[in-house]
Amino acid sequence: MRTLAAATTVAAPQVVAHRGASADVAEHTLAAYEKAIADGADALECDVRLTRDGHLVCVHDRRVDRTSDGRGVVSTLELADLAQLDFESWAGAGRWQAEGVDRDERGVLTLDRLLDLVRSADRPVQLAIETKHPTRWAGRVERSLIELLDRHGLARPRPGEASTVRVMSFSSTALRRVGEIAPGLPLVWLTSRHRLGMSAGRATGVRMPAMGGLVAGLPAGIGGFGPSIGLLRERPDLVEAAHRRGRAVHVWTVDEPADLRLCLDLGVDVVITNRPAALRSQLLRLGA
Repeated sequence: MRTLAAATTVAAPQVVAHRGASADVAEHTLAAYEKAIADGADALECDVRLTRDGHLVCVHDRRVDRTSDGRGVVSTLELADLAQLDFESWAGAGRWQAEGVDRDERGVLTLDRLLDLVRSADRPVQLAIETKHPTRWAGRVERSLIELLDRHGLARPRPGEASTVRVMSFSSTALRRVGEIAPGLPLVWLTSRHRLGMSAGRATGVRMPAMGGLVAGLPAGIGGFGPSIGLLRERPDLVEAAHRRGRAVHVWTVDEPADLRLCLDLGVDVVITNRPAALRSQLLRLGA
């Protein structure tokens, strides 16, 4: 398994389960993360949002409409409201069932509970936490995150030891906040073709951004560069540009065999996938 600090010569990238084993199980549910661990994922990825009463919950969208049987904006709801919603049945029947898991617990998954799962796993499992922005709470999200990580003893890794947790965001401002509060945590800046305006540039003739300059322009302390697989397909040179500057490359979302092969050929450090079992199987077949 790769470390999070900088690029290495290890052939196999770290496999990170995107919202759990979300191709098989409803995303951001306890069962999705338990299956990801059973599937051999090196790390789990989650998105976090802050409820009205100050709890960090694992929900990707601003609203709960898509992933639950309820409606509303996460930041305007309290944890008790979210606990009454069903965050599993929308994904359909026939999903993976974990022995000993209480199927009645279909409410929202808190980050606190997910951290308990990571800490209680029977092998080392890391956690990649993405803070979602923009939000009405601004810097309160990062402060709440570090307070929770502190309670779990995970906010301040010892020098020379790989951190159990990394923080990711499309917002460099959010990452700077984390770096100021907990300077030992690894940070990953996420981006995509859409975020860089590359689709618009293709249509209008606007000059594409220079990858080397983009990576070099990241704030100090951000050691990870997280491009989408779409951006990587179009600009594979960004991997070398990031590695020359000592930054690890975390690519999302890698589900197809050809995309994993591309990541291997380029020396990508981390692949984030909805299908951790399938990627593990492909890596085994390739001898990586």
